[in-house]
Amino acid sequence: MQDVSTLVARAREGAPRAVARLISLVEGASPQLREVMAALAPLTGNAYVVGLTGSPGVGKSTSTSALVSAYRRQGKRVGVLAVDPSSPFSGGALLGDRVRMSEHASDPGVYIRSMATRGHLGGLAWSAPQAIRVLDAAGCDVVLVETVGVGQSEVEIASQADTSVVLLAPGMGDGIQAAKAGILEIGDVYVVNKADRDGADATARELNHMLSLGESRAPGDWRPPIVKTVASRGEGVDEVVEALEKHRAWMEEHGVLAERRLARAAREVETIAVTTLRERIGDLHGDRRLGTLAERIIGGELDPYRAADELVAGLTRG
Repeated sequence: MQDVSTLVARAREGAPRAVARLISLVEGASPQLREVMAALAPLTGNAYVVGLTGSPGVGKSTSTSALVSAYRRQGKRVGVLAVDPSSPFSGGALLGDRVRMSEHASDPGVYIRSMATRGHLGGLAWSAPQAIRVLDAAGCDVVLVETVGVGQSEVEIASQADTSVVLLAPGMGDGIQAAKAGILEIGDVYVVNKADRDGADATARELNHMLSLGESRAPGDWRPPIVKTVASRGEGVDEVVEALEKHRAWMEEHGVLAERRLARAAREVETIAVTTLRERIGDLHGDRRLGTLAERIIGGELDPYRAADELVAGLTRG
């Protein structure tokens, strides 16, 4: 068993092994997880969480690495959660973005962690909210969360980030994909990466047109900017950071940042509660209570909804 208070103290000092151990406890749903979260709670709420999403091949990892460099030039500590598909054999991250961001590996002001989805849909790992909290408590000024790149199901990032960045690239049919995936509704900042390719201007125009068709914004509402970049050369990245800072300032001015974080905390509590109930129900297989309810349904005494109500009531009573 790890000494949680020591791990947290060392993580606050910037010790990467302590941060890694805390995230491992989170990913493994350790029996110490409740103790870890209790210790971290007073230390969180300072990091700016930026989510990056987009179809495979648009350059999410390259863009994330370029953003890390930009924030480090400002002297900020940066945490990166790079969510990868899971290996069907080990359950671990399949691609390992730490390899693709190796230029930051020796920087003590950067912490990069690959996380496996482990079958969780939505482009994020189930434990991502708790891992974000670990990086926040460890003193990261900015936490960049790169989604798995699965296409239409990865819009969950909008519920976990303060600001969501949607990346597109010319020549990939992303305009149609954007409409299908619903990402026009979740983006706070749009980035057309690989802007040195033919068709970049057309992609930006099409995106701007689609945003104007879908918007119903009042005066003073945030209008997502479109920034063109060549992340592999660092071009346009400072403009992306500027757009992010403008969005953060707008959210703080209008109370949106507090609202998003409140909603995020509420969803996290709900997810934990539902997971706890699901685990208890799973433990009931073979339990006489479940069999009795099933018999009453077959006998016409109960309908499935009333049976479920009785089951949940029994579980919540203990």
